[in-house]
Amino acid sequence: MNAKCYMLYATCLMNIGIDIRLIGKKRTGDEVVIFNLVKNFAQINTDHKFSLFTDVTDEETLAKISEQLGIVEKENFEIISLPTKNKFAWNFWTLPKYLKKNPVDVYHTQYITPFFVSKKVKIVTIVHDISFNFFPQFIKFSDLFFLKTLIPLSLKRADKIVGVSQFTRDEIIKYYKINPEKVEWIHNSISDEFLNSNISSEQLENVREKYHLPKKFILYLGTLQPRKNVSHLVAAFARIKDSLGGTKLVVCGNIEGHNADSQIKKNVVKFDLEEDVVFPGFIDEQDKVAVFALAHSFVFPSLYEGFGIPVLEAMSQGVPVLSSDIPSLKEIAETSALFFDLESLDDFSKKLYDISMDLDLRSELIRLGKQRVSFFSWEKSAQKMLAIYENMQHN
Repeated sequence: MNAKCYMLYATCLMNIGIDIRLIGKKRTGDEVVIFNLVKNFAQINTDHKFSLFTDVTDEETLAKISEQLGIVEKENFEIISLPTKNKFAWNFWTLPKYLKKNPVDVYHTQYITPFFVSKKVKIVTIVHDISFNFFPQFIKFSDLFFLKTLIPLSLKRADKIVGVSQFTRDEIIKYYKINPEKVEWIHNSISDEFLNSNISSEQLENVREKYHLPKKFILYLGTLQPRKNVSHLVAAFARIKDSLGGTKLVVCGNIEGHNADSQIKKNVVKFDLEEDVVFPGFIDEQDKVAVFALAHSFVFPSLYEGFGIPVLEAMSQGVPVLSSDIPSLKEIAETSALFFDLESLDDFSKKLYDISMDLDLRSELIRLGKQRVSFFSWEKSAQKMLAIYENMQHN
């Protein structure tokens, strides 16, 4: 038996490589997942070595990432900076070259796996959703080409594929016709900042002022891709805004960003809502808890999601949630959110009115939401992810 193994059915100590390039890149959901998994790996009492790969070279930024992850004094954690010209060169050349000389036991990435890496390196990839297969009209042609070409190759190369919900796992198996034994799932969760928040009224007002938020508002926070269906939210809001007693709609995210839905602003103009819809832009991570806490209600109208972290973030702050009735969001929220029929603007606008004005409904959703949040934990997900790594070395 390997000298590094211990006890009869023991786990060999591994060198686990993790792609952390997204940390600090403001990529919302994808970044949140990898950040919280690594942060919780650092809190688990394990002797496995973790090699954290990034393309960041700035020493100050690297030091900040180490501090945020809680690995400054962790001898079994190392950030390895591999500069590269672009993200494609990373997977095709930079990382494979490094791993050839310095192999790891398991390499963990998201979506696209590196190429030309020895089969001795077990590869696990997290897939957040495969929405591009069902809504290709919402994706730039160049992006779609890479997704349609590289994802099937990546899933074939991966030794283990991990979805972020049971729904996503099932979608991957069904769409790509993959052996179910190759596909696992873990649930996403929310960060400690949401679970342990204790925000003063002064902090709330500072955030309100920073982003020019109105006194009472319905919140959407997330990316503004067309599949997020925010333009439909604007249309539903337009139908009832005069009966909401001055409540505004706040749409957070980069409205000018890559692949942002141009129909959102068109609907604002079409329905004469320039004074009623607020666009505060991208919300800094340290301000997100306060923005949710300030909201009167939260709406998540997506056409397709792999998970939907913002739903839990809203619930954690005692904010009632209205969601589209898609399978992944029903898996996450169960009975703790109000769901609207995606096919019916009438149903959407009615439910939007109800969650804003029905005090009994709001109170019940807030109660159920706080209960539901306790079901999810990054610690549990990190433990499950670590078990997936450990099982891979025996296969």
